[in-house]
Amino acid sequence: MFKKVTFGILLGAFVLGIFYPRVSFAQSKLLQDKQEVLKAKVVNVISEKQENIPGTENTGILQRIRIQLLSGDKKGTVLEMDNDYISLKEGQIFYVVHTIRADDGTETYVVGDIYRLPWLLFFVGLFLVLVCIFGGIQGIRGILSLIISLLVISFALLPGVLHGFSPIILTIGCASAIIILGSYITHGFNKTTTSAVIGMIVTVIITGFIAWFAVKMTSLSGFSSEESVYLNFDTNGTIDFVGLLFGGIMIGLLGVLYDIAIGQAISVEELFRAGSLHKKTVYKRAIRIGREHIGALVNTLAIAYVGASLPLLLLFYSGSYLTFEMIINKEIFATEIIRTLVGSIGLMLAVPITTIISVFMLEHLKGKAYGEDELRSRTHSHTHSH
Repeated sequence: MFKKVTFGILLGAFVLGIFYPRVSFAQSKLLQDKQEVLKAKVVNVISEKQENIPGTENTGILQRIRIQLLSGDKKGTVLEMDNDYISLKEGQIFYVVHTIRADDGTETYVVGDIYRLPWLLFFVGLFLVLVCIFGGIQGIRGILSLIISLLVISFALLPGVLHGFSPIILTIGCASAIIILGSYITHGFNKTTTSAVIGMIVTVIITGFIAWFAVKMTSLSGFSSEESVYLNFDTNGTIDFVGLLFGGIMIGLLGVLYDIAIGQAISVEELFRAGSLHKKTVYKRAIRIGREHIGALVNTLAIAYVGASLPLLLLFYSGSYLTFEMIINKEIFATEIIRTLVGSIGLMLAVPITTIISVFMLEHLKGKAYGEDELRSRTHSHTHSH
């Protein structure tokens, strides 16, 4: 009965995510220029020199290149153009932005970006092969869980936010769906997984309130990045960017939260199966395991955010007139500080919450040994979790 109800919940959440209506915005544009992005190849570099960048003491590269279009209506056309964006080499494939002005029909070609897809696909393939080799069936389940999570975000969270729904409510709902689907797909239908799922959902809800309070009290606007500014113009200001910031914090928490909650639930299960320990003893020993886990994960979370912001940190460090106090007070830094602290708080809460739920749900396993098939399956599952 339990499995049927759970499967019904999973199926409903998945169908809701897949068939959630995508939204398109018909927006009036001031400029009606026709613009397209084409693939092109460098036939040869005609000339190359260094020029001063206006308003700075730095120099930049200026190339005159001959290119051949590899896509679009003019596929095969060879033409010449200037390039002051990135250094290109003969035979290199890249994207070029082709613009036709609406007023006089003038055509311009500007270098867009390097064509990286073959190498990106190579590393995706390498990742999938290694997951299958070293992760086995559990690794394949993990990949399926990741795909489902991305589908929920792509077909439910993103369209919902663009449609004007509250990012806060959407994020909590989608996060819960990702937790439920990912956990059961990866670790199967059992009470250990269920205790971890309940612990994660409770943690997400509590952490959500903390995140909302933190964003509100620090007066963060959600416009700490250029992407937010552009998105605001593109959607005519219809998106709640404070709520979107909240959503980003919560989604960023999910991956690490998933790891720590599953780890705690499995620890409780193993402690109960190891002998006739009292619930209080199991709780204390599982918390001991969780504390070690927290120490490693909080450090990982903070360093990950620092790594992502390293160029920005160097920019301020290299010659800013601002004091340290002024720098960390700036919204772009305050946002990352709040993101790190709220995420770390969520991780710390997940340990006692998941542990106590698991203790009460898994007490019936006290002294109960695995069957041979179950042991083999659970060994792979536990190894994957840690």
